[in-house]
Amino acid sequence: MSTNSPQGFLFSACAAGIKASGKPDLALALVPDGASAAALFTRNQIVAAPVTVGREHLRRGQGLMRALIVNAGNANCATGKQGLKAATSVCTGLARQIKASAHQVFPSSTGIIGVQLPVEKIHKALPALVSAAADGDAAFDQFANAILTTDTHKKIASQSIVYNQTEIRLAGVAKGAGMIHPNMATMLVYLFTDLAASPRELHRCVKEAVDQSFNNISIDGDTSTNDTALLLASGKSGVQFQFVSSAFQAALTKVCRALAAQIVADGEGVQHVVRLNIEQARSRSEARQIAGSIANSPLVKTAWAGADPNWGRILAAIGYSGVKISPERINIYLGEQQICRHGAACPFDAEKAHAYMSEPVYEIRVALGAGSASLEFLSCDLTAEYVRINADYST
Repeated sequence: MSTNSPQGFLFSACAAGIKASGKPDLALALVPDGASAAALFTRNQIVAAPVTVGREHLRRGQGLMRALIVNAGNANCATGKQGLKAATSVCTGLARQIKASAHQVFPSSTGIIGVQLPVEKIHKALPALVSAAADGDAAFDQFANAILTTDTHKKIASQSIVYNQTEIRLAGVAKGAGMIHPNMATMLVYLFTDLAASPRELHRCVKEAVDQSFNNISIDGDTSTNDTALLLASGKSGVQFQFVSSAFQAALTKVCRALAAQIVADGEGVQHVVRLNIEQARSRSEARQIAGSIANSPLVKTAWAGADPNWGRILAAIGYSGVKISPERINIYLGEQQICRHGAACPFDAEKAHAYMSEPVYEIRVALGAGSASLEFLSCDLTAEYVRINADYST
C-alpha cells in the first residue's frame, strides 16, 4: 500500500533491545524545520511518564515540535520519579542529536507497566536512529512496525486533498490490540500532514476526529495509561488551514476511522468484528453510553464468540447502561433480521442468525425509539485466545 507520506517528515526505526524478542522497538519521526502539534491523551488517572512529559513539552513549546520518539516493549508507567527522569532524558538526548530544545521533542511509550525504562539502550541507539531518518513510504513503514506490541501487523491510513492544484497529504499510523476502550486506550496514534496550521486549529480538528473514531471503539473495556493521539503539521504544502478546513477535517476523520477499524480488527484474540449501530437515541452521548454497555458486557462478548444470537444479553446490557429507556420501544436487528421486537421475543431464523454471526464482520442494530441521535460503535468478541495472551503478558 502506498502511503504517499507528507512532505517535511523523516522516519526511522531500529531494535534497541527493549523487547526481549529482538524485534524493532524504537521509532523516530523528525521534522527538520519544525511542525505545529496538538494531542489528546488518556483519561485514566494513572498516566505514564511520557504522557506527563509530552503534555509539558507541548505547553512549553507552545505547540511546536521538532521530533517524536516512540519506544515499544516498556510503558514507562508506574515508575515514579525515575520514570519521569528517563522520559526527560530521552528527549534531552535526542534534542542534542538534532540541535533542538528538549521541549521540542515529544516522547511516547507502550508496553508493560511497572518496569523501569532501559534508557541507556535508547541513548545508545539514538545516533544511528537519527542518521538513518529518511522520507518516503519505506521509512514510514519501518516507523509503523516498530511501535507494535501484541499487534499482529502495522496499521496505516492516508488521504490527500487538493487546493489550487496543490496536494495536501495526510498519513496516520496507529498501534493497539488490547486495553482498547473509549477515551482511547493502549493506543498510540500519530498523524502527519504537510498542511500549514496552528496548534489551536490542529487541536480542534484532532478532537473532532477522535470523537468520531477512537472514542467509538472498544475491545476489552480497559482504558490504558499511555494513550496518545498526536497530530503534526509541517506546513510544507504551503496551503493554509483556513482555505481547506472542512475538507481537511473530513480527511482527518476518515483516516482516524480507518485506523480505528484496523485496531478493532487486530484486537487480541478477535474472531469477529461487530458494528454496533445505535439508533433513535436522545443524544449522541447516550447512544455511546449504551453502545459501551453492550460492547463491554462479558456475557454479550462471549455470545458473540460463539456466534450465538442471544438478544436477551444485549437487552440486559442496555437496561443497566444508566441511560433511561422504555423497554417496549426497543427493537434489535441482526443484519437484516429482527431478533427482538418492542423489548420482547419475536420469531426469527436462528440458524440463519448463527451463520451471519459466524462471518468475520457483521452488524447489530439497536433502535431505542427515544429520539433522532445515532452512533456507529466498533467492538468485537471475547475469546479464549484473548485470555491466553493476557494471562501471561508479564512473564
